[in-house]
Amino acid sequence: MTNVRRKRSAAFGFRHSFVIRHSAFVIFLALAVPTDAAPAPSAKEILDLVRLLESRQQIDLDGRLREDEKVIPFHLTQTGPLVRYSFSDPEEVLQLRLGENGSRLDLVTDTGAEKFPAEKLNEKIRGTGISYEDLALKFLYWPNARVLGDETVRTRSCWKLQVVAPFRNSQYWNVVIWVDKASGALMRMEAYDWDGKLAKRFEVISAQKIDNRWFLKQMRVEELQPGTNKVQARTYLEIKQ
Repeated sequence: MTNVRRKRSAAFGFRHSFVIRHSAFVIFLALAVPTDAAPAPSAKEILDLVRLLESRQQIDLDGRLREDEKVIPFHLTQTGPLVRYSFSDPEEVLQLRLGENGSRLDLVTDTGAEKFPAEKLNEKIRGTGISYEDLALKFLYWPNARVLGDETVRTRSCWKLQVVAPFRNSQYWNVVIWVDKASGALMRMEAYDWDGKLAKRFEVISAQKIDNRWFLKQMRVEELQPGTNKVQARTYLEIKQ
């Protein structure tokens, strides 16, 4: 990782954020991470880089959540560590602040920003497969992380990591993450419930180039019936210029 840090200002690739972003679920121009020939970085080093890249973007794009016939438009903006999702009908503005040691999701009203109620984080956004907890990207800050190895996802060579929830205030016990070695992009995530059953899968389907930068075009979010691997519902997060 010492060599990686020296090369950060020169080596570029693309990456995306999952939210659900943010988380967030947008592909960003990013700095390179280790090649196959370099020593394997630690899980902390990989996550440190992912969080760093997440907090350095400038974005102003439209998007939508789509599930069967349901289509929910939103507007996405980001200025550095502040990410804002604006929904209408009814109006709802969510602001995600990405810090060094954690993230905070706020509900923005006419009177200012208030911390999003913890008891509502597990609720679904507009009845889709994406929850407010997914949008908050808190799993990127979980301290219990390890590298499981490497795998290929859609022709991309990825580091495979597992992060484990430090407390039971999350709907997930652990999340397995695939990070593109060449770009730092989050390519796939699988979230497991507290019985160890796969509950949700996120995967980048396609990307698009806008103003010489790579962004997410489509991400698929699948809710699974625990213990059966049967897909109960699919939500697509789609970004357009």
